[in-house]
Amino acid sequence: MLEVLEKAQAAAQQADWPLLNQYLQQFSAAVKTTPQAEENGPTVAALKQILDLAIAALATGDFQSRWDLAKVFPTLAAAVGQIGQSVDWLIAPLIEIVQDDAAEVELRWFAIRILGQFNHPAVIKILVQLLQSEDTEAEELSEIAATTLASFGPDAIAALTELLADEQSRGLAVQALAQIRSRETIAPLSSVVEDPQVEVRSTAIEALSSFHDPQIAPILANALNDVAATVRREAVAGLALRADLAPDLDVVALLRDRLWDFNLAVCQQAATSLGRLGTPAAAAALWQVLQSAATPAVLQLEAVRALGWMQHPEALNYLHQALQLESLEVYQAVLTALGRVEAPELKPQAVEILLAALASQHPAVQQPHTQQAIALGLGQLGELAAVEPLIQLLATPDIGVQLHAIAALKQLAPEITHQKLQTLAADPEASLELKQGVAIALQEWQMTGIADSN
Repeated sequence: MLEVLEKAQAAAQQADWPLLNQYLQQFSAAVKTTPQAEENGPTVAALKQILDLAIAALATGDFQSRWDLAKVFPTLAAAVGQIGQSVDWLIAPLIEIVQDDAAEVELRWFAIRILGQFNHPAVIKILVQLLQSEDTEAEELSEIAATTLASFGPDAIAALTELLADEQSRGLAVQALAQIRSRETIAPLSSVVEDPQVEVRSTAIEALSSFHDPQIAPILANALNDVAATVRREAVAGLALRADLAPDLDVVALLRDRLWDFNLAVCQQAATSLGRLGTPAAAAALWQVLQSAATPAVLQLEAVRALGWMQHPEALNYLHQALQLESLEVYQAVLTALGRVEAPELKPQAVEILLAALASQHPAVQQPHTQQAIALGLGQLGELAAVEPLIQLLATPDIGVQLHAIAALKQLAPEITHQKLQTLAADPEASLELKQGVAIALQEWQMTGIADSN
C-alpha cells in the first residue's frame, strides 16, 4: 500500500493526472482488502496524503479523470471509518471547492457530485446555501445541488422545506422534494399548490399524485380549475390514480368537464384518465366527446384509444358505434383498438365487431389498408370464428391484404387452415381469385414447414 502511495506521489509531481488517478484507484482497492489491524493497513497520515493527491487531481484533471476520480472517494470514506476517524476532514476540502466562487464551474459541479455520496449535515448545509445563492455561476450548479439533496431522502426534507419560504429557491426546492417521494413531503408540497409560480404548482401537483392518501384527491380536484393548463393537466392525470380515495367526489364528472377544456393537451389527458378509470360512466363520457362534431380529430383518436384500454363491454359497444362516424382516421383507429383487446371474455365481442365491419359496405373497408388492419386484429384476437372470413380475404387482389390474412391464419389455427386451403385448391367451384390467393397461402405454408408437420 505504501508502494502505491509513493507511485501516486511521483505521478503527481510529474503532473501525470491520468496515471495518478490510476494509482489512487489502486490504493482504494487495496484499502478494501486490507484490514485496519494489519501492520500495512491504512493510516491517518497515508489517507490524508491520498486525499491531498485526490484533491489536486480533481482540481487539474480533465472531465474523464474527474469522473473516474469520483469513484475513489467512497472507498476513502470507508477507510476513514476503518481507522475510527470522522469523514469531516474528507469532505472539508470538497466543501471549500464548492464555496470557491473563483473556481471553474465544472470543478465545483464534480465536487457537489462527490459530496452527494456523503449524507452529512455539513453537506446538506452547503447545498442549501448554494440553492439560496444569487451568484450567476452558482445558479448553474443549483440543479445538481437540488438533485443531490433529493438523493439524501427524508434527511433533507427539513432543509428543503425551509427553502420554500424563499421565492428564489422555492422552485428547485419543490423539484427536490418531488423526487424524494416520501409521505413526509406531503405537507410541504401541499403548502405550495397555490403558489404564484406555475412550475411550482405543477411540480407539486404531479408529486402529490403519487401518494395514496385521502387528503390528495381534494387538492387535485381543486387544481382542475387552475388558470395554468400545465397544472390542470397534472391534476387530471393524478385524479384518475386517486379516484378510489375520493368517495365524496364525482371523479368522472370532474374529468368529463376537462374533455371540453380550452387547452387540447388537457382534453387529451382527460380522455386518457377516463380510460384508466374504466367504468361505464367514464365510457359514456368518452363516447359523448367522440361523436361530437365539434371535437378535434386528435381528441377523437385519443377517445378511441381510451375506450380500447378500458377492456369493458360497454366500451366495445361505443367503439362499434364509432364505426358509423364519417372520419376514416377514427374508423381505422377503432379497428386497431379492437384488435388489441386482451380480456378473454371480450375477445369474441371484438371479433364479432371486426367481422361485421369486414362484411359491411363501408367505403373504408374497400381500402387495402383497412382490410389489412382487420386481418391483423383478427389474428391477434385468436378466435377460430375468424378463420373462414380470413380465408375469403385471400381472394382480394392486393398482395398486402393476402399476406396479412395469411399471417393471421397462421396465428389462429395453422393445421386446420392448411387442410381447408388444400380442400379449396381442389374445389372446382371456387373462384379463380380465391384459388390464386390459396395457392400463395399454400406456398407460404410450405416455406414455413407447417405443411410437413401434418
